[in-house]
Order: sequence, then structure tokens, then C-alpha cells
Amino acid sequence: MNLKRTSHFVQLAIIIAIVLVINVIAHFLYFEIDLTDDRRFTLSKSTKNIVASADDNITIKVLLDGEFPAGFKRLQNSVKDILDNLRDINPKIVYEFEDPNEGTSLVVERKRKQLIEDKLVPINLSYSDGSQLVQKAVFPFAIITYKGKKQIVNLLEEQKLGDDEDVILNKSVSLLEYKFAYAFQKMQADRSKNILFTQGNGELEISQTFRLESELRKFHKVGRISLDTLMKLDSTIDLVIVASPNSSFTLQNLFKLDQYVMHGGKILWLMDKFPVSLDSINKYKFYVPTENVTGLDDMLFKYGVRIMPDLIMDLECSQIPQVVGMAGDKPQTRLFPWNYHLAVASENVHPIVNNIDRVNMFFPSSIDTLKTEGKVNKTILLKSSKYSRTQLAPFRLTFEMLKVNPDPSKYNNGKKPVAVLLEGEFESFFNNRLTPEFQNTLNAIGVKFKAKSKMTSQIVVSDSDFAKNLVNAATNETEDIGFNKWERRFYKGNKDFLLNSIEYLLDENNILESRSKEIKLRLLDSVKTKGEKTKWQLINVLLPVLLLIVFGVIFTYIRKRKYA
Repeated sequence: MNLKRTSHFVQLAIIIAIVLVINVIAHFLYFEIDLTDDRRFTLSKSTKNIVASADDNITIKVLLDGEFPAGFKRLQNSVKDILDNLRDINPKIVYEFEDPNEGTSLVVERKRKQLIEDKLVPINLSYSDGSQLVQKAVFPFAIITYKGKKQIVNLLEEQKLGDDEDVILNKSVSLLEYKFAYAFQKMQADRSKNILFTQGNGELEISQTFRLESELRKFHKVGRISLDTLMKLDSTIDLVIVASPNSSFTLQNLFKLDQYVMHGGKILWLMDKFPVSLDSINKYKFYVPTENVTGLDDMLFKYGVRIMPDLIMDLECSQIPQVVGMAGDKPQTRLFPWNYHLAVASENVHPIVNNIDRVNMFFPSSIDTLKTEGKVNKTILLKSSKYSRTQLAPFRLTFEMLKVNPDPSKYNNGKKPVAVLLEGEFESFFNNRLTPEFQNTLNAIGVKFKAKSKMTSQIVVSDSDFAKNLVNAATNETEDIGFNKWERRFYKGNKDFLLNSIEYLLDENNILESRSKEIKLRLLDSVKTKGEKTKWQLINVLLPVLLLIVFGVIFTYIRKRKYA
């Protein structure tokens, strides 16, 4: 009997020892497996590199503590999951959750005042807790501190009129990794990036790019420059944006742009082949646009693209208003699809365009890609739908076409590129073209000609109007990028495509890869949920109890049979 008891003690001791050994091993050897099909718990390589490179403490305060409805609770838990993953990579990360609404009324008021002074504006959240309607001021922000620098991360995507709240919350969850990685990168950067808009050749005015420049100034230095005032564009300029020029560039200015590219500079080209607007058609009833002559066509041709002398017409388009009758002395209008205003849907998985909404483009031309002397990779970022065709110049534009429904059989020219990314080693447009006089001028000012570029990149878009913000002439107030004043809706893809393009050209760590992550939204059927609510509540509450009772009865019966 003692031997048997001793044997039991030995077995118990062995089990306890094995458990202890497993726990010790698990403490030093940590791993996890992401079995989700959208890889939501797997950080991108670029994010891991940026986080691991931080060599000082990173303090993160998340203002999202407290009780929330299910959607915000999911956002709260997702933030915690992301921060746990980041801390596993770099133990110097310390985070805490704080509820700005916690404390006495005086303390809460002081907290809110300080946050609003820091431009952290709350949103008003209304929800039912099951018994009453709750209204709560929520600050969906995280404050990151690193080496005396501070960055604010907006955890919640902006919700426009008509947006579904669940979709916005899901997109917010999808972008968490990118937002934290982006903030870490900006805090670790030695300097802010310098972005220059060219002017002097009829480019977009400051009022038309006000919203874009405001977005860029959050993290970069932005300015405008006339190429005539510069000897050259040097390496301190990280990006040049040429937005809708409509007059010819001088040979000297073309040379400055070309040599900027040859020395590794990056350019975003927003080009309008034809100066067309609805106002010009309204004014003249019909309008025959003339081609913009800028002198840039041959240079872009050398780099690998040609903007064709045409306009794209697409059945997938936005709408414009037209007068259809009168009610007394007031005109009655109705919206009609306008085939020249494309609603472009991205089909590419490239980080610039992956998962963005439609881009509303206005009178774009098609872009042809060409074989080049240098090794240049060409990626088509955006193209029209398969229900499109091109209209070659010269052409006459009139609203008369709206009186007849378009014939789909005529919109069969296939998808036409409207935005192209060029990456590689470019050959100079001036290679074998320098005259002796021009070469002597370069020698006199100490400028050395470079015939082939470093590895660099450019983006060419055959429209600039999609990048503009509307301006109210009476109040000088501006609408956000992508606002369609006729449909009274926002095309969020306009802003996302612009900012993604700029960040891709500026980004050396490829953190935009983490922005293309898509977390699938699996929403419950609200109608079915409401109808079957009681049934599932009973199943979840009563079924476990019934199973325990059945198990107890069976277990008792077996014991009686065995030991009676």
C-alpha cells in the first residue's frame, strides 16, 4: 500500500516538474501562429524594421479607455493587439490606456481643455447601453513620445456624410499598423522631407492645392518655386510636383527637371493634355479644346510614357446636372452620367492603390507606355473600366450627347491607363542633344551633365483636376479633396491616391506596404439578428446548463451501476 502511494507521489512530482519546465521554456521561447486568412496579426517586414531600429524609450498614451459599444470596443482591442505586437519587437515601447472622461468634473474639464489645445478634437458618440441612450465625448487618439518628439495618431478614419459606421471602423482597424509605423518613421527621421510645387507655367494656384498642401505640411516642408529663379534642383529637394502646367517650359528649365531626375530626384506629374471644363462648354454651347503645349511631351516620351492626344469616355462615371424643365420661374435640374468624368476603380494590388475607393477624374487622356533605353519598370496604377473608349483630337464637346442614352457596344476599346508609375534608371532627355553653346554655358557655371540616372521613380497622371480642392468664391472656404459638388459626395480615392503616391515616392522603408493590408469586414445580418435574438440567447444560456444536468445524471447512473 505504501509503495502504491509512493508511486502516486512520484508521478505527481514528475507531472509538476514537466509543467514547470514547459513554463520556463515558454518564458524564453515565444512564438505565435497567425491562422487568419487576412493575416491581421502579422506585421509587415518594413514595420518590424522601423520599430526595431528605435534606440530609445517610446511612450504611447492611448485615449481610448472605458466602456464603448461593440464597434469601438473592437477598435480598442485592435489597438492593444497592435501595441502588444510592436512591444514584442522592441521592449522599449511602453503604452497605457487613459480615459479622458474619468475623474471629477473639474479634472475632466481640465483634461479636455488641454487636449483641445493640442488640436485633439473629440467626436460625440451616441449609443444605447441596453437601458438608456448614452452620449459620450470620445478622443480616438494615441500620443507618441520619443526623444522629446511628439506625434499624434488619429486612430479613427474620418466619417463623411453617408458613410457606414461599421465600414469606417473596419478601415480604421486595417490602417492601425500603417499609422503607428508612419509615426515612428517620422519621429526617427533626421529631417523633414522637402516638397516643391513648380509655378510660373500656369500650374494650379495655391488656393486650388490648399487642402493637399495642408495635408503634406503635417509631416513635410512644402513650398513653391519658379524654376527660373534656380540654378538647379539639388538633392535637398526630395520631391517635385508639376501640377497642370499650360505653357511651354524653356529649354533651361527642362534641363533642370531632367538633371534633377538624373541625380535621383523624384517627380509627380499631374498633366492635362487638353484644358477642358464644364464652364467652357456652358459658355460656348459646344467647345473644341486645343492641346496644351508645354514642351514636356518629348521628355516624358524619353522616360517611357506618352500622354495620347485624346479624351477617355467611360460608362463608369460620375454625374452632372442639366436643366430638364421649369417650375414657374425656377429651372428644374436632374443628374445625368457624364462619360468624361471617370469613376476609376483600382484593380491593382500595388500599395499605392490597393484597397482605395474610386478616383473621380475629369477629362483624362490615355497613357501609352514605351520601350526605353534604360531599365525602367512601368506599373499601371489606374485605368478606365472595360466599358470605355477614346475620342481622338480634334473633337467637339457638347451637352447634346446627354439627350441620347449611350450605346454600350461602342464603349468597347478596353481599359485605358490614366496613371503610371515609372521606376528604374532613366536616360537623360538631353543625351546626345547638347549643343556646344549649351555645353559651354554649363562649363561656365560649373554644372556637370549626367546622362543616366540613379535608381529613382516618377508617377505620371493624365489629369490634375482630381487633385484640386473646390473653393467657394464668396467665402474663400475650401472643400476637401475629392468632393463632388454635383453629386454632393466625397470620392475618398482622390485623396488617398494622391497622398499614397507622394508617400511612396518619398518612402525609403516601404511602409506603405502595411497600408495595403485589408481586414475583411464580417458583419452580422442585422435583420436576422434582431429576429432570432431571443432564440440564440436561450441557446447560449440554457444549453450549457442542460448539458451539465445530462452529464451529471449519466455520471451518477454509471457510478450506481458500477459500485452498487
